[in-house]
Amino acid sequence: MLDMIVCVSGGGTNLQAVLDALEDGTIKNARIRAVISNNAGAYALQRANDHGIPGVCISPKQFKDRDSFNKAFLEKVNSYQPDLIVLAGFLVVLPKQMIEEYRNRIINVHPSLIPSFCGTGYYGLKVHQGALERGVKVTGATVHFVDEGTDTGPILLQQPVMVKDGDTPEKLQQRVMEEAEWKILPLAINLIASGRVKVVDGKAVISRQ
Repeated sequence: MLDMIVCVSGGGTNLQAVLDALEDGTIKNARIRAVISNNAGAYALQRANDHGIPGVCISPKQFKDRDSFNKAFLEKVNSYQPDLIVLAGFLVVLPKQMIEEYRNRIINVHPSLIPSFCGTGYYGLKVHQGALERGVKVTGATVHFVDEGTDTGPILLQQPVMVKDGDTPEKLQQRVMEEAEWKILPLAINLIASGRVKVVDGKAVISRQ
Protein backbone atom coordinates (compact mmCIF):
# COMPACT_ATOMS: atom_id res chain seq x y z
CA MET A 1 0.00 0.00 0.00
CA LEU A 2 1.39 3.38 -1.06
CA ASP A 3 0.94 5.92 1.73
CA MET A 4 0.86 9.50 0.52
CA ILE A 5 0.22 13.00 1.73
CA VAL A 6 -1.17 15.74 -0.49
CA CYS A 7 -0.07 19.37 -0.05
CA VAL A 8 -2.48 22.05 -1.27
CA SER A 9 -2.79 25.81 -0.90
CA GLY A 10 -6.24 26.46 -2.33
CA GLY A 11 -9.48 24.84 -3.38
CA GLY A 12 -8.06 21.41 -4.02
CA THR A 13 -9.56 20.49 -7.38
CA ASN A 14 -6.55 18.29 -8.13
CA LEU A 15 -6.95 16.74 -4.69
CA GLN A 16 -10.56 15.99 -5.58
CA ALA A 17 -9.44 14.31 -8.79
CA VAL A 18 -7.15 12.07 -6.74
CA LEU A 19 -9.90 11.31 -4.22
CA ASP A 20 -12.29 10.41 -7.04
CA ALA A 21 -9.66 8.19 -8.66
CA LEU A 22 -9.05 6.37 -5.38
CA GLU A 23 -12.77 5.77 -4.97
CA ASP A 24 -13.41 4.54 -8.52
CA GLY A 25 -10.33 2.32 -8.62
CA THR A 26 -8.32 4.33 -11.13
CA ILE A 27 -5.65 4.51 -8.43
CA LYS A 28 -5.02 1.13 -6.85
CA ASN A 29 -3.01 0.10 -3.79
CA ALA A 30 -2.70 3.65 -2.42
CA ARG A 31 -4.22 5.86 0.26
CA ILE A 32 -3.98 9.45 1.45
CA ARG A 33 -2.72 9.67 5.02
CA ALA A 34 -3.19 13.44 5.34
CA VAL A 35 -3.78 16.69 3.50
CA ILE A 36 -1.49 19.58 4.48
CA SER A 37 -2.12 23.21 3.60
CA ASN A 38 -0.38 26.49 4.35
CA ASN A 39 -3.78 28.19 4.25
CA ALA A 40 -6.24 27.64 7.09
CA GLY A 41 -9.10 28.70 4.82
CA ALA A 42 -8.23 26.34 1.98
CA TYR A 43 -11.28 24.40 0.82
CA ALA A 44 -8.94 21.46 0.27
CA LEU A 45 -9.01 20.91 4.04
CA GLN A 46 -12.79 20.57 3.89
CA ARG A 47 -12.48 18.07 1.05
CA ALA A 48 -10.13 16.04 3.23
CA ASN A 49 -12.50 16.20 6.18
CA ASP A 50 -15.42 15.09 4.00
CA HIS A 51 -13.46 11.94 3.16
CA GLY A 52 -12.33 11.21 6.71
CA ILE A 53 -8.76 12.28 6.02
CA PRO A 54 -6.81 14.42 8.51
CA GLY A 55 -6.45 17.99 7.30
CA VAL A 56 -3.60 20.02 8.76
CA CYS A 57 -2.66 23.68 8.36
CA ILE A 58 0.98 24.66 8.77
CA SER A 59 1.68 28.22 7.65
CA PRO A 60 4.94 30.17 7.60
CA LYS A 61 2.95 32.96 9.26
CA GLN A 62 2.68 30.85 12.40
CA PHE A 63 6.44 30.85 12.95
CA LYS A 64 9.05 33.46 13.85
CA ASP A 65 11.23 32.64 10.85
CA ARG A 66 11.46 30.38 7.84
CA ASP A 67 13.83 27.93 9.49
CA SER A 68 11.31 27.31 12.28
CA PHE A 69 8.56 26.72 9.74
CA ASN A 70 10.73 24.39 7.67
CA LYS A 71 11.55 22.30 10.74
CA ALA A 72 7.91 22.05 11.86
CA PHE A 73 6.71 21.31 8.36
CA LEU A 74 9.22 18.52 7.84
CA GLU A 75 8.44 17.04 11.27
CA LYS A 76 4.73 16.96 10.42
CA VAL A 77 5.39 15.34 7.04
CA ASN A 78 7.67 12.75 8.63
CA SER A 79 5.04 11.92 11.24
CA TYR A 80 2.91 10.33 8.50
CA GLN A 81 5.84 8.32 7.08
CA PRO A 82 4.71 8.88 3.48
CA ASP A 83 5.96 6.87 0.55
CA LEU A 84 4.92 9.70 -1.77
CA ILE A 85 4.31 13.44 -1.37
CA VAL A 86 1.93 14.97 -3.91
CA LEU A 87 2.04 18.73 -4.50
CA ALA A 88 -1.35 19.71 -5.90
CA GLY A 89 -1.24 23.48 -6.12
CA PHE A 90 1.07 24.01 -3.14
CA LEU A 91 2.53 27.51 -3.25
CA VAL A 92 5.28 27.01 -0.69
CA VAL A 93 8.95 26.42 -1.41
CA LEU A 94 9.87 23.07 0.10
CA PRO A 95 12.72 22.88 2.60
CA LYS A 96 15.95 21.66 1.01
CA GLN A 97 16.23 18.92 3.63
CA MET A 98 12.80 17.62 2.69
CA ILE A 99 13.76 17.33 -0.97
CA GLU A 100 16.91 15.47 0.03
CA GLU A 101 15.07 13.07 2.35
CA TYR A 102 12.32 12.37 -0.16
CA ARG A 103 14.37 12.32 -3.35
CA ASN A 104 12.24 11.06 -6.26
CA ARG A 105 9.28 10.63 -3.89
CA ILE A 106 7.75 14.09 -4.38
CA ILE A 107 5.66 14.87 -7.46
CA ASN A 108 4.09 18.11 -8.63
CA VAL A 109 1.50 18.90 -11.28
CA HIS A 110 2.21 22.04 -13.31
CA PRO A 111 -0.28 23.58 -15.80
CA SER A 112 1.96 23.77 -18.85
CA LEU A 113 4.12 21.56 -21.01
CA ILE A 114 7.44 21.97 -19.21
CA PRO A 115 9.90 23.53 -20.05
CA SER A 116 7.48 26.15 -21.42
CA PHE A 117 5.84 28.60 -19.01
CA CYS A 118 7.36 27.23 -15.85
CA GLY A 119 9.85 28.28 -13.21
CA THR A 120 9.85 31.26 -10.87
CA GLY A 121 6.74 33.42 -11.22
CA TYR A 122 4.74 30.97 -13.30
CA TYR A 123 1.83 29.76 -11.21
CA GLY A 124 -1.96 29.90 -11.36
CA LEU A 125 -3.41 32.12 -14.06
CA LYS A 126 0.03 33.57 -14.83
CA VAL A 127 0.92 30.34 -16.63
CA HIS A 128 -2.07 30.56 -18.95
CA GLN A 129 -1.64 34.31 -19.45
CA GLY A 130 1.91 33.63 -20.57
CA ALA A 131 0.79 30.95 -23.01
CA LEU A 132 -1.84 33.21 -24.55
CA GLU A 133 0.51 36.19 -24.80
CA ARG A 134 3.07 34.03 -26.60
CA GLY A 135 0.43 32.73 -28.97
CA VAL A 136 1.16 29.03 -28.59
CA LYS A 137 -1.27 26.64 -30.27
CA VAL A 138 -0.78 23.81 -27.79
CA THR A 139 -0.38 23.92 -24.01
CA GLY A 140 -1.14 21.27 -21.41
CA ALA A 141 0.02 19.94 -18.05
CA THR A 142 3.04 18.10 -16.66
CA VAL A 143 3.57 15.81 -13.69
CA HIS A 144 7.20 15.85 -12.63
CA PHE A 145 9.38 14.86 -9.73
CA VAL A 146 10.50 17.71 -7.51
CA ASP A 147 14.15 18.64 -7.15
CA GLU A 148 15.95 21.72 -5.82
CA GLY A 149 14.99 23.82 -8.84
CA THR A 150 11.61 25.28 -9.79
CA ASP A 151 9.82 22.87 -12.16
CA THR A 152 13.16 21.36 -13.16
CA GLY A 153 12.80 17.76 -11.91
CA PRO A 154 12.38 14.63 -14.05
CA ILE A 155 9.21 14.69 -16.16
CA LEU A 156 6.88 11.77 -15.53
CA LEU A 157 3.77 12.49 -17.64
CA GLN A 158 2.55 15.22 -19.99
CA GLN A 159 -0.82 15.82 -21.62
CA PRO A 160 -1.36 18.38 -24.40
CA VAL A 161 -4.37 20.71 -24.60
CA MET A 162 -5.23 22.73 -27.69
CA VAL A 163 -5.53 26.49 -27.36
CA LYS A 164 -8.75 27.83 -28.88
CA ASP A 165 -9.71 31.16 -30.41
CA GLY A 166 -11.31 33.35 -27.79
CA ASP A 167 -9.56 31.67 -24.89
CA THR A 168 -9.04 33.76 -21.77
CA PRO A 169 -6.61 32.74 -19.02
CA GLU A 170 -9.61 31.58 -17.00
CA LYS A 171 -11.10 29.51 -19.82
CA LEU A 172 -7.76 27.96 -20.64
CA GLN A 173 -7.04 27.21 -16.99
CA GLN A 174 -10.32 25.34 -16.63
CA ARG A 175 -9.78 23.30 -19.78
CA VAL A 176 -6.20 22.41 -18.84
CA MET A 177 -7.46 21.17 -15.49
CA GLU A 178 -10.29 19.15 -17.00
CA GLU A 179 -8.41 17.72 -19.99
CA ALA A 180 -4.96 17.29 -18.47
CA GLU A 181 -4.27 17.89 -14.77
CA TRP A 182 -7.19 15.87 -13.41
CA LYS A 183 -6.26 12.97 -15.67
CA ILE A 184 -2.50 12.67 -15.49
CA LEU A 185 -2.06 13.30 -11.77
CA PRO A 186 -4.11 10.23 -10.75
CA LEU A 187 -2.44 8.25 -13.54
CA ALA A 188 1.01 9.21 -12.28
CA ILE A 189 0.13 8.17 -8.73
CA ASN A 190 -1.20 4.83 -9.95
CA LEU A 191 1.98 4.20 -11.93
CA ILE A 192 4.08 4.89 -8.86
CA ALA A 193 1.83 2.78 -6.62
CA SER A 194 2.19 -0.13 -9.05
CA GLY A 195 5.99 0.11 -8.95
CA ARG A 196 6.31 1.02 -12.62
CA VAL A 197 8.31 4.25 -12.26
CA LYS A 198 12.05 4.67 -11.80
CA VAL A 199 14.33 7.66 -12.17
CA VAL A 200 17.40 6.76 -14.21
CA ASP A 201 20.10 9.30 -15.09
CA GLY A 202 17.77 12.17 -14.21
CA LYS A 203 14.88 10.93 -16.32
CA ALA A 204 11.65 9.22 -15.26
CA VAL A 205 11.26 5.81 -16.88
CA ILE A 206 7.92 3.98 -16.97
CA SER A 207 8.09 0.21 -17.29
CA ARG A 208 5.48 -1.94 -18.97
CA GLN A 209 3.16 -4.06 -16.86
